[in-house]
Amino acid sequence: MGTPQFSVPSLQALIETQEVVGVVTQPDRPAGRGRKLQPSPVKAAALEAGLPIYQPRSLRSEEAAGPLYDWRPDAILVAAFGQILRPHVLELPPKGCINVHASLLPRWRGASPIQHAILAGDRETGITLMQMNEGLDTGPMYVQESTTISELDTSESVHDRLAVLGAGMIRRYLDDILQGKIAAKIQDDELATYAPMIKKEAGRIDWRENAPAIDRQIRAMTPWPGAFSEWEGQNLKILAAHPVLKSSALIPGTAALVNGEIVVQTGDGLLVLDQLQLAGKKASSAEAFVRGRPQFIGSVLAS
Repeated sequence: MGTPQFSVPSLQALIETQEVVGVVTQPDRPAGRGRKLQPSPVKAAALEAGLPIYQPRSLRSEEAAGPLYDWRPDAILVAAFGQILRPHVLELPPKGCINVHASLLPRWRGASPIQHAILAGDRETGITLMQMNEGLDTGPMYVQESTTISELDTSESVHDRLAVLGAGMIRRYLDDILQGKIAAKIQDDELATYAPMIKKEAGRIDWRENAPAIDRQIRAMTPWPGAFSEWEGQNLKILAAHPVLKSSALIPGTAALVNGEIVVQTGDGLLVLDQLQLAGKKASSAEAFVRGRPQFIGSVLAS
């Protein structure tokens, strides 16, 4: 069970190491300018592999889970499927439902663990292979592997690294998990933190925050929803930036030229702008953006 690109390496690892009796993914969604229905990345990979595919709008009812009963799986591997699984699904396979979760549980339970790890300034994250239960990522854990989060990482770069890491863990550990050779460990609920789903408004920059926090927000919101502010009544995306400890007497949100760099004053420190994109325009370097719009320097960006 999986839907986005994150899930594809896990499916490929499963195809290489197990007998895959079926693939469950979300229904096709409209995308692109023509809003034509497009298959999920997992469906595309399953079609290429010639696997049976089921695309339920919901698995809430036992009737909706009919094809799963027909397939009679020994286990179900779940990687970013996008639906909450009810007891009739969780209890269907004899060896349970095993989740590929993109955090070092119990830290960052929930829908958006990668973004929240970057927002919080975590130095590392990872993958947890866990046994699913009715709670929100509360099930016992089989194995974890970690990766460092650098000061240059975005959600996209961490996502891609974790997708590959998860697939490697399936190759290394899934057989032993299914054979009962790896015991599951109960999570410490007192250490749990939560990562609710990221919404578009989470990308809006509050220039009263300090420069490192805004830098983490920009990286966490890349590629979606993107970190943004408003300039001359238009949406301005900050695609890339980096913080410096220097400051000035300017009010937060003021754009300035400091030592040849295009910066914005924050609540504490300066944010050097590297790449910008005005609504409806192509992305450009901050220098090219200002060459075409010299009035940007001295203006105040809205939070």
